[in-house]
Amino acid sequence: MTQDSYSIIPLREFVTSMTKLVEQTNEESILIKETATHLLKLISKDNWLPDFCTIPHPEFYQQYLLHADPLERFSVVSFVWGPGQKTPMHDHCTWGLIGMLRGAEKGQRFKYNAAGKLAIDGPETMMKPGDIETVSPSIGDIHIVSNAFSDKTSISIHVYGANIGAVKRHVYIQETGEVKNFVSGYSSTQVPNLWDRSSEVRSQLN
Repeated sequence: MTQDSYSIIPLREFVTSMTKLVEQTNEESILIKETATHLLKLISKDNWLPDFCTIPHPEFYQQYLLHADPLERFSVVSFVWGPGQKTPMHDHCTWGLIGMLRGAEKGQRFKYNAAGKLAIDGPETMMKPGDIETVSPSIGDIHIVSNAFSDKTSISIHVYGANIGAVKRHVYIQETGEVKNFVSGYSSTQVPNLWDRSSEVRSQLN
């Protein structure tokens, strides 16, 4: 996909809608419900994601920042999974929604049982393009996610209620019960240019 073959407009509209939403409320249930509506619209099209936000790494999944709210009330990220790649067991420490854009990914949730041990929480899920899943400390926040394919790349779009690359989070070692702190950061130093509307403005000139 070349620079000329995609339109950034859907992402710009999503960011605008999310900015209005976080200005109106900080109630998590409302944020999750309304974000799901906006995210479903965003992932219904596959022509807006810039090329540099789609590149897999041969060893590690990639987390490309698409937009971070200046007040860090939300962030939007492109997760790019190379064949067979998966996360460690981890949490998010904020609400978040995952929307499948290309390919497919599997997810397995975990929770602490009555004995204080991490245990599987429900069946493994499979996300296909157009599907959305939610995470939050209030509804379940610990999981492992992996590319469902061993021979091709998958991409999901994530929205979080914070600047997720700067959030202090945790990796869980199920065998030992160890919990390690981590901060994910981002895989790229550049972000998409959402705000160059010069072409459409020029087209309106007399």
